[in-house]
Amino acid sequence: MTTPTLAPPVSFDNTQIAFAAKSDAQLRKTYGLFAAMNNNGLVKTGSGLMQAALKWGLPGTKFLIKHSIFEQFCGGESIAECRPVVAALGRYGIGTILDYSVEGEGNDASYDRTRDELLATIEEAHRSAHIPFSVFKVTGVASAAILEKIQAGQALSAAEEAAHTRAVARVEALCARAHQHGIRLFVDAEESWFQHTIDALADEMMAKYNREQAIVWNTYQLYRHDRLEALQAAHDTGAQTGFFVGAKLVRGAYMEKEARIAKQRGYATPINPSKQATDDLYDEALRYCVQHVARISFCAGTHNEASSLLLTQLMQEAGLAPGDARVWFAQLYGMSDNLSYNLAHAGYHVAKYLPYGPVEAVMPYLLRRANENTAIAGQSSREFLLVQRELRRRRGR
Repeated sequence: MTTPTLAPPVSFDNTQIAFAAKSDAQLRKTYGLFAAMNNNGLVKTGSGLMQAALKWGLPGTKFLIKHSIFEQFCGGESIAECRPVVAALGRYGIGTILDYSVEGEGNDASYDRTRDELLATIEEAHRSAHIPFSVFKVTGVASAAILEKIQAGQALSAAEEAAHTRAVARVEALCARAHQHGIRLFVDAEESWFQHTIDALADEMMAKYNREQAIVWNTYQLYRHDRLEALQAAHDTGAQTGFFVGAKLVRGAYMEKEARIAKQRGYATPINPSKQATDDLYDEALRYCVQHVARISFCAGTHNEASSLLLTQLMQEAGLAPGDARVWFAQLYGMSDNLSYNLAHAGYHVAKYLPYGPVEAVMPYLLRRANENTAIAGQSSREFLLVQRELRRRRGR
């Protein structure tokens, strides 16, 4: 019996590979930024000061932000500014997902501008060998209030019906353009009180555009206890009616908000009772996707090392090559380079979410990243320690 060829071993501790793209000066700058983010008081004070300085238009504020935290976590203020970052990631076999991170103003003009910018990201992906996905939030092109009313079974007024028809047309335009160019398109997950409306829309788009391959990919937040069931239902519908499922698996992004709204409205929280329960459900979803990879193409959007390693093992056990086009890993730009670069080095498909937009407009995103790293961290921050270890390794050369 021939022994199957196993994928190259992956070590997420290999800092030489993880930071190969950074010069010594760049690495020291990253070290200083993560060291600052390890200081909870500094992050809280600094966040408030940055927002106030931008609001007041203090000279030099935008320059300082753009060349520090913005540079770490964002690609630029426009698609054009992102191109050098896209090329740099591409040299190491890492794809880019251009993520337009500007929150809309909640009117048709704003929704249309966002649609046009998203169409531009699809066109950019079509022209580039290094942009395998585009992504959008439905609330970037549609009213959250109307989506919520639909989920609650409430009747829409004539004006709301017309607004929703225009919103669906925007989503349709994005999916049609992605299908035209063969670009995979992520539909981001959002809050539970209108997520089922988004699911129904995503399923409708998958049924229309995923006949030959997975073009439209819905997102499943596995910190919700019902999300694996939703994925399984999409798979079963696809199998019955003849479309492929695209699935991005994440843990989730709205936990505190979900708990607060559930308490206010008097219903049980949709969130799992513990982090362990979420981890278990996430890994179960990975197993399900590997077992059903004939119908499901999927992306593990995670910074969790254990889940990432598990997926490499599941792929080996199932006889899937690291470069199988149906399986992807994704992390946020500026974080978890030890996962992204080591996975890509071992031949796996990897992409980085690359937020972009005007500095002022992406501040909410940047502050979430700063607070997230602080919450994880203190001196035990994984990011901080890995950068520190690589600097020590380089000094010892």
